[in-house]
This record gives sequence, C-alpha cells and structure tokens, in this order.
Amino acid sequence: MILIADNNPEIRRMIRSFVEEIDIGVIEAIDGSTAIAAYDLHRPEWVLMDINMRPMDGLTAMSEILRRHPDARIVIVSQHQDARTRNTALAMGAHSFVGKEDLMSLRDLIAEEIIRKRGSKY
Repeated sequence: MILIADNNPEIRRMIRSFVEEIDIGVIEAIDGSTAIAAYDLHRPEWVLMDINMRPMDGLTAMSEILRRHPDARIVIVSQHQDARTRNTALAMGAHSFVGKEDLMSLRDLIAEEIIRKRGSKY
C-alpha cells in the first residue's frame, strides 16, 4: 500500500497515476495530520509526502510518523528541490527525495524496492 500526502488534489491524482500500477493499494491524505492518522491506521509500505501543507507540514508529519514507526519509508515529493531542503529532509529521516517534475523516477524507485522485497515483477 502507498500513502500519498499532498494538499493539492490534482497532484495527488497525478502521483496516483504514476504509482497505482505498481501497487493497487493507494490511499490519500490532504495534510500532515491526516497522513499521520492514515499511517497509523493502514501502515502503508510507502509514504509519498509533500512538504508544503497546512495546517501540518510534511516534515513535521514525517518526524511524527518516524517517531511512532521508525521503519516507515517516507519519500519527500516536493517542488522545492534546493540543496538545503533536500539535505534537511534526508537528515530528518526521509528515505529519498524526489522533485514533482520527476515523478517517473519516483515510480522507478518504488518499483525497484517492491521487486527486491517481493522478489517478483510488479
């Protein structure tokens, strides 16, 4: 299962179109607090988290999810790709960081991990 956390429904739909063929279970959250609740409830294999959400941003939500579930795999998916933002997210525990204009690499990252874990083609 994959959790997509982004406040923009169009972005969630676009990310869903890239990842739903590799994992049929896709759930969505509209902000950081709903992402935390969704993670606690569903325990998805992946969280695809935007940074700029209100009232709770993605980095705060990521920290809380990782505090509760240290093995969570969270990929930050953001339009802000400067080195400082990327390094901060990775230092806070993000599994990876992908720019929103490079969603194909996001799909590839998840597919490779699923193949490795499950031992089969998605």
